[in-house]
Amino acid sequence: MQLLTPSIRKLSALALGVTLALGPVSAHAQNLFAPVLRINDSVVTAYELEQRARMLSVLRAPGNPSELAREQLIDDRLRLQAAEEAGIVPSPEEVLDGMTEFASRANLSREEFIQALEADGVSEQTFRDFVRAGLSWRLLVQARFAGRVNLSETEIDRALGASGESSVRVLLSEIIMPAPPEQAEAVLERAERISQTTSEAEFSAQARQFSATESRGAGGRLPWQNLDELPPVLRPLVLALAPGEVTDPLPIPNAVALFQLRGIEETGFVPPTYSAIEYAAYFLPGGRSDATLAQARVLESRVDRCDDLYGIAKGQPNEVLDRQTLPPADIPTDIAFELSKLDPGEVSTALTRSNGQTLMFLMLCGRTAEMNDDVDRDQFALGLRNQRLQSLAESYLQQLRADARIVTQ
Repeated sequence: MQLLTPSIRKLSALALGVTLALGPVSAHAQNLFAPVLRINDSVVTAYELEQRARMLSVLRAPGNPSELAREQLIDDRLRLQAAEEAGIVPSPEEVLDGMTEFASRANLSREEFIQALEADGVSEQTFRDFVRAGLSWRLLVQARFAGRVNLSETEIDRALGASGESSVRVLLSEIIMPAPPEQAEAVLERAERISQTTSEAEFSAQARQFSATESRGAGGRLPWQNLDELPPVLRPLVLALAPGEVTDPLPIPNAVALFQLRGIEETGFVPPTYSAIEYAAYFLPGGRSDATLAQARVLESRVDRCDDLYGIAKGQPNEVLDRQTLPPADIPTDIAFELSKLDPGEVSTALTRSNGQTLMFLMLCGRTAEMNDDVDRDQFALGLRNQRLQSLAESYLQQLRADARIVTQ
């Protein structure tokens, strides 16, 4: 493969994909045009898989090109299917404009970018298909969710003044395994074995089998998160990882946590930093038993904000409900990580206390942003809207994956 220009190398971050627990496809298939994957009623051929993997190699995407190609092509098929069902089909001219815009990020014309790809064996059609899927998805997300990301002046005022020190965001997968005292040693040994993997597919398989968090159904995969939203103790551990690597086991109360880095990038929007996080923890006896988890689900359907928990706890001992407003650095690590995944009013039931005998019903009440008078209000609001839109899009894609029929041929 010939050497690439620095401009092409700058595109490597654009090629990051997500991972599904499926095995690799042989690159030596006798018939390159034979289907190797079926996603609902659509197929992916061995040729498409080989071409996408080659393009990711050209773009210097981190990780295994074949695994990344597989996951990207699955997502692309789901994106295209959802867009077509909504009647969204980009015109040939719109696709060409998208190809031009993509190439311009490397300071190249569309023709120059295509020539650079073809010199390394990547066809123009492969590039065109890549852009068409991304453009279809962008148009669908705008049509489906744009009306849900309108911000009130109060919301902007509450978040304004942010001055984050880092514009880095990360794509993580998590495994949080319950470790009551009688199982602590065995769980830690299992965590040590899992921490040695660099395979995203294997980590996802372990998450589905052993993790206690709600993300287990998605193989432990979490959406993009700003680095500043992670607990302070976790940030340096994540930054020390290369994509695919896993943290050492992290003991937390009654559990062991592992995190795998799937992607990392710098963004143009600097996220807010917070002076205080307010949360409420309501404690339910019974740990993670089926009955207690069912009780938590009923409770979640009855409460919309932290104040509602006072009515639930009325007449019970004071210690059954704990509401705190703390600086991020003072929040226990396991609680801080769960809160980093929530919007105000959302709930986590991943944690326990009392050696696993008590389930923590954890709700985020709100975040108080640090003030900074130098922030451009319009730009800040735009960045905030884009963050919400992207979060909705990622959740929708995970839903499409969960509902899809994905079969290896």
